Amino acid sequence: MVYNPVKIDLDAVRAAVAAEQEAAGWAETLWFETSIEDPGGGATADALAEDVDMIIVAGGDGTVRAVAEALADHDVPLALLPSGTGNLLARNLKLTLDDLTHSLNSAFTGQDRRIDLGRIEIRRENGDTDRHAYLVMAGLGLDAKMLAHTDDELKAKIGWLAYVKAIVLALRDKNQLRIRYKLDDERTRSLRAHTVIMGNCGALQANILLLPDAAVDDGELDIVLLRPEGVVSWAQIVTKIIWENGVLSRTRLGRRLRTKEVRALNYIKGRRFTMLANRPELIQLDGDEFGQTTAIRTWVDPGALTVRVPAED
Repeated sequence: MVYNPVKIDLDAVRAAVAAEQEAAGWAETLWFETSIEDPGGGATADALAEDVDMIIVAGGDGTVRAVAEALADHDVPLALLPSGTGNLLARNLKLTLDDLTHSLNSAFTGQDRRIDLGRIEIRRENGDTDRHAYLVMAGLGLDAKMLAHTDDELKAKIGWLAYVKAIVLALRDKNQLRIRYKLDDERTRSLRAHTVIMGNCGALQANILLLPDAAVDDGELDIVLLRPEGVVSWAQIVTKIIWENGVLSRTRLGRRLRTKEVRALNYIKGRRFTMLANRPELIQLDGDEFGQTTAIRTWVDPGALTVRVPAED
């Protein structure tokens, strides 16, 4: 168990784990705590050094991302005990939230599923580069600025609604990104955008489906470019995301009723995406700030992670 002590009731989790491991005939669980200095990667490496058969991660999206990055390409499966505000990977896998017993029972008695992992190389203003992984989405522009404005104490009290205040503050920033990008082997394109989001899967909190065609195991990244130029453009974006993606896209008939793509909201899909910005810009990975970048290169790593899901009936 790799866990964020701030996110869980440790005594309750220990008791539930003890019951499930005994019922399933597993040996004693080992416990590894994360910290500000080590959000999960070091704890995962320590767990792998003990030759464990499974790692259960209990924490928010940032903890899950750090553990998955360290665990990728190992045969050890990852089980989720959703314990954060977003729990976005769990939502996209359609796992049960807020049910400790069910989540742990799925971990000890479930089945393995291979999913994709997003990989990204971030270039800094001084020319240095660093590599990371992400499970859900990476974003630049208003997306990352919103997270920078989010009050962590308020988020702890009222959950995802804390993002509403942050969105309002981010929207006051009228600066657009001027970018050059290349998708797979296509030609390089230039455009202005407020936000660029690259996703391995598409669902957000409150059942908002930002990337309607994204799938966690399709071997491709889904990318959305937001280019609003006024109230009408924002209305088009809200209509597409809330109504068409959130309602119409959930049925075969509804998908036929979706309107054509609007200029303010462009979707593209591929295996590799390279982007150069005209100035340093904030970037986020799975809801965590990752500083500023001047250029990125991101690609999908198909089937790089094994996750535990409930066994099929």
